[in-house]
Amino acid sequence: MKLNITTIKKHVMTGISFMIPVVVASGLCQALGILIGGPGIKEASSGIIWMIYKIGNLGLSTLIVPVICAAISYSICDRPGIAPGLIVGLVCAEIKAGFLGGVVAAFLIGFVVNWMKQNLKLPETMKGMMPILIIPFFSTLICGLLMFTVVGAPITMFMNALTGFLENLSTGSKFVYGAVMGSISGFDFGGPVNKTMSLYSTAMMTEGIYGPKAAHFLAGMTSPFGILVAWCLSKAFKKPIFTNDEKESVKACLPMGVCMITESVIPFAMNDLWRVVLSSVVGSAVGGGLCLIWGVGVPVAHGGLFVVPTFVNPMGFVAALAISSLICGTMIFVLKKRLTEKQIEYGTNYTDAKSDEVAEVNIEF
Repeated sequence: MKLNITTIKKHVMTGISFMIPVVVASGLCQALGILIGGPGIKEASSGIIWMIYKIGNLGLSTLIVPVICAAISYSICDRPGIAPGLIVGLVCAEIKAGFLGGVVAAFLIGFVVNWMKQNLKLPETMKGMMPILIIPFFSTLICGLLMFTVVGAPITMFMNALTGFLENLSTGSKFVYGAVMGSISGFDFGGPVNKTMSLYSTAMMTEGIYGPKAAHFLAGMTSPFGILVAWCLSKAFKKPIFTNDEKESVKACLPMGVCMITESVIPFAMNDLWRVVLSSVVGSAVGGGLCLIWGVGVPVAHGGLFVVPTFVNPMGFVAALAISSLICGTMIFVLKKRLTEKQIEYGTNYTDAKSDEVAEVNIEF
């Protein structure tokens, strides 16, 4: 099994694509149960609302690690990796190795299963037993024992230390931590840096730490709403900073911002990269810091404004989002240069045709 950055990313992203629907469905069920039944629903033992909460709680506490472990194993070694991935994923959940343990276990399973497929030679009459008995049993046994004894222990120690560190942050440290999470998430509008933060915040969410996901969630909506704020300011103060094409793109920022689709900002960033990126990073950093010091928690992976009622301290999130969007939009408005009529019509890279013609004549002469 050859591993490099590209293949590792491919396998991990396959696992994420399988895991996200489970996280969304479980998180919404759990959040809905808490929203209707209140925090005390966790101590209940019967009733419809408790069942809704328990459905989500079981999904988040039991299924997330086995699903990502099995999905990554499947990506590495095809169907023979599913059964050991599910079982060893449960081992990771049992020893509190968490999300990171599931990822490491999946690659361990992939290596063991691929080695067995390539090196175990059985008689023709017994080859049918390979995918049904031999590979599932021995890969599960070997990898499960390794996770219980050698591999899982340091991962568990690291996850416990990280969880304890995040839970014991002071108010000032929480703001700095949230600002870092927000700025990373707001850097490249759904690109690889944002995706890395999404992976980390989702991993923390599965461990019951909802602050990082709040910072990531907020950053996904800050820049689209910031563009709207900048457009409103440009109309109010009569400062032309958007081309005609950008004015059309502004119309998409409201619905896409509501749905937490930050890619709607990419056309603006392509035309004025450093101003838009800087504004997004600063606004998202402030909003992320505020989310953490105000105790905002996001128990779902996606959903935009539609799932805000399920948050911990939803009004704090709305306030932080409003502040971050105003900062982002104001910075864009102040930093962007006033455009000429020709630039508004033809784009910011427009050069005067007459100047080109003169330059051409001079060169020919």
